[in-house]
Amino acid sequence: MQPWLIILLLISVAFIVFSTTKLKLHPFLALIFAALGFGILAGMPLDQVIESVSDGFGRTLGSIGIVIVAGIILGTFLEKSGGAFTLADSVLKLTKRKNVPLAMAIIGYIVAIPVFCDSGFVILSPLNKALTKKAGMSLAVSAIALSLGLYATHTMVPPTPGPIAAAGLLEADLGLVILCGLAVSIPALLIGWLFALKFGSRTYIDPEPEFSEAEINQIMQEGPSAFQAFLPIAIPIILILAKSIADYPTNPLGEGFLQTFVSFIGNPLIALIIGVLISWSLPKKFNRELLSDRGWVGKALLDSAAIILITGAGGAFGRVLQNSGIAEAIGKNLAGGNLGIFLPFIISSAIKTAQGSSTVAIVTTATLLAPLLGVLNLDAPLDRALTVVAIGAGAMVVSHANDSYFWVVSQFSRMTTEQAFKLQTLGTLTEGVAAGVIVWIISLVT
Repeated sequence: MQPWLIILLLISVAFIVFSTTKLKLHPFLALIFAALGFGILAGMPLDQVIESVSDGFGRTLGSIGIVIVAGIILGTFLEKSGGAFTLADSVLKLTKRKNVPLAMAIIGYIVAIPVFCDSGFVILSPLNKALTKKAGMSLAVSAIALSLGLYATHTMVPPTPGPIAAAGLLEADLGLVILCGLAVSIPALLIGWLFALKFGSRTYIDPEPEFSEAEINQIMQEGPSAFQAFLPIAIPIILILAKSIADYPTNPLGEGFLQTFVSFIGNPLIALIIGVLISWSLPKKFNRELLSDRGWVGKALLDSAAIILITGAGGAFGRVLQNSGIAEAIGKNLAGGNLGIFLPFIISSAIKTAQGSSTVAIVTTATLLAPLLGVLNLDAPLDRALTVVAIGAGAMVVSHANDSYFWVVSQFSRMTTEQAFKLQTLGTLTEGVAAGVIVWIISLVT
């Protein structure tokens, strides 16, 4: 039975990839069908299959559903209020305009923590074009720097929904995931920036900005200050990290009220809710309509629906795998393989490259690995956090024609498809592999 379970797992992954890419089936249905099919064909009792699907879906959303919604609401307020522009302006003051590619990489890195990389690129594209034109540079350089900066945190640093979902599915401490994500994504960002400078400079694309500098300055004048825009991002991260410190086995904050309080406000759900409340201060003119079903909150809820359903379906698939006994089967076959932390990276890379969505790759890989962490010797708290980041690193490899972000970057930067393959695809390969190697190095020294 054990070899059949492994074969069945490979068939299930192939089905998810084929159905979402060729048949255009929504990933939610692909994961649910895979969960049911795997359970039935694995010989599980039919009532246990149903129970596993329902239990996995419910438990997953019960633990991280609200967190995902809160993160998307926060990102929507940052996007719509103009906060992304004011954050960008503050970074430019530090890097100076002669370093536009570095500035755009850093701006993308910050903005993608709460905002999806597709939206972040669209929001920042007018600013990028205006600054690149003034600097007399090729748009290819600054666009790829921005793209890779956005991708670094989009795949590896919570509260972006993908890493949050993976942390929930793998039961990883979110504070540790943030620390590991920052430790890996910052050097990966620098490698992405260097790639943009070296390879982007070989292709000249005239920026031709659609907004003048005066118009961009007007948008920034109407937006919140950079400090205001940064608070909804920074405070939840600080609170989550504080909870990790408070909950450390040595009890650095004691065992009284302070420890209990810090642990409460640092819970990801509470921390993100606090971030949402702070984000309400970002609009220049606050209107209660913004919180309605037709306002910014309503838009965020619609945007979050697909992510929540995919994540819940991933939890359902994971619970079926856990209850099938496949952990023992794979453990026996991989015990001598010594792939270690590279296994999550390789699986995520394969799924990302095959079907295009980084979020689907992250959720699917986390689902597959959840029952296997013990047999792979990756079940210690730090190992779980590094596994989440390794999955995120793999979810960058690679962005090509089946990825919506590939087309966002190419179309908003007026790249030909050939240019986009040379820059966006090769750039995400370089940054993703670099991040995977950095995760491996950290796993060796910790």
